[in-house]
Amino acid sequence: MVTKDPEKTDGFQGLFSYNQIDTIMKTLNSVITGIASALPEYRLTNEELSQMVDTNDEWIMSRAGIKERRILKGEHQGVSVLGTQAVSDLLKKTNTKPGEVDAIILATTTPDHFFPSTASIVAEQNGIKSAFCLDMSAACSGFIFGLELCNGLIKTGRYKKVILIAAEKMSSIVNYEDRNTCPLFGDGAGAVMIEPTEENIGVIDAILHTDGVGYSYLHMLGGGSKYPASHETVEKKMHYVYQEGKHVFKYAVSNMADVSVAIMKRNNLTASDISWLVPHQANMRIIEAAQQRTGVPMEKVMINIEKYGNTSGATIPIALAEYESKLKKGDNIILTAFGAGFTWGAVYLKWGY
Repeated sequence: MVTKDPEKTDGFQGLFSYNQIDTIMKTLNSVITGIASALPEYRLTNEELSQMVDTNDEWIMSRAGIKERRILKGEHQGVSVLGTQAVSDLLKKTNTKPGEVDAIILATTTPDHFFPSTASIVAEQNGIKSAFCLDMSAACSGFIFGLELCNGLIKTGRYKKVILIAAEKMSSIVNYEDRNTCPLFGDGAGAVMIEPTEENIGVIDAILHTDGVGYSYLHMLGGGSKYPASHETVEKKMHYVYQEGKHVFKYAVSNMADVSVAIMKRNNLTASDISWLVPHQANMRIIEAAQQRTGVPMEKVMINIEKYGNTSGATIPIALAEYESKLKKGDNIILTAFGAGFTWGAVYLKWGY
């Protein structure tokens, strides 16, 4: 067994002793210092959708609360188009040079390709050459899972500017003959700049979960190594989102509400302490369940599902970007999401500006 001398500098770029590393990780915190979003111009309304599939505005609004959703049109337009626009705007807003970015993490279920990573494409399109880039997959929970990963990177002391992107082109995997799923999803992207701080702001706590029981209820079977693309997978429509709505709804309602309450209790927060609750925009009834369980007044709940539908992992950063002008430094914010896997969780953060 090898014991470490706490005063030695082994690895970690030879910059710090182990005691210093421990101190850095305890004092550094990650804070969002800028946010931007990107949404396609095209609006697919319920009226237009009712001409494509057997549905109508009343049916969709009563079950999901969605009026329209944005769709990325055009040939060979991958999700990188949206991610690139969001990052370009983010760099301008934060006055950041491409060479200053240390890492890019992109949460998506709909990458341009299996490889290379969509993060690397977005980096190239923005002239970012010195950052390490990777994609991650946690479905609709991608942004909050990504925040915890970025928080860990910042706490090491190695990284000063990390970009987290959540971007989806859900229209590319939606079957527009399936009236149960096609009204729900839209396309969009959000990106945040994450930097270190020693102030008591930023990502304060996170509770994240995964339960593989969700595999049978929510998935896309075709296209991976288990069911590679073939005539059979295409004919069986295996390259589209499959969802058993009743089961997913039941798990989402209970787990998203429970984890929101859990993170409030763990941090001794009451409803009156919360400035904003930011739930994943999957379904208006799920949002209302989380609001009721936490006791946060509806006027303090960020909601934009009516305009954009479910953009998977991108819903939370898109909402934050839309409400940015209303946020104040130090605001207590609870982010909560539920997605395929099943994945779910909540993040408690204090807004940084």
